[in-house]
Amino acid sequence: MRKPGRQNLIAILCVLGVMGMTGAAFAAVPLYRMFCQVTGFDGTVRRADKAPDTVLDQTVLVRFDTNVRGLPMTFRAEQTTQRVRIGATGLAYFDVTNTSDQPIQVRAGYNVVPEYTGPYFQKLQCFCFQDQTLAAGETRQFPVQYFIAPELATDREAKGAREITLSYTFYPSVDAPTGPNA
Repeated sequence: MRKPGRQNLIAILCVLGVMGMTGAAFAAVPLYRMFCQVTGFDGTVRRADKAPDTVLDQTVLVRFDTNVRGLPMTFRAEQTTQRVRIGATGLAYFDVTNTSDQPIQVRAGYNVVPEYTGPYFQKLQCFCFQDQTLAAGETRQFPVQYFIAPELATDREAKGAREITLSYTFYPSVDAPTGPNA
C-alpha cells in the first residue's frame, strides 16, 4: 500500500510542471522577439540611439518593400531605393492612406533581407515601434531614419552585401478594438 504523502507530492509536482510549461509558452514569443531585436537574428532590425562616428566610402543599395495584411489601406515608399554610404544616416519616407470610412489602428512589422545583414541595419527613428491610428480617409507620411553599421564592411559573412531590402508589413494592431461597434 502506498503512502498518501507520496501521491500528494507527485500530484503537486505534476501541477507545477504544467504551470511552468504554460508560463514558458506564454513567455516564448516576447522573449524570442527581444532576442531577435538585440541580436539582429532572422533579419530583425536593431534600434539604435545614435549614428556611428565613422562613415566609409563603400555604399549599399537599400530597397524598400511595402505590404498590407488584411487592412483597407494603401502603403508605399516615396523612393523604392536609396544608395547610402556605410555609416551615414539615411532618411526614407512612406505614405500610408486609410481607404476605409472607419478609423483603423495598425502597427508595422519589419525585417531585412539578406538575413545576415540584420545586425548591421539599424534604425534611429521608425513608425514601426508603436501603434498608429489613422482616421477614415486619412493619409499620413512616416519617416524612417536609419544607417548601415560600419561593422558590415569587416564581417566575413556580410561584407559582400551590396543590396539590402527593408520590408514593412502593416497589420491590424493587437490592441485594436474588434467587433461590430469597434
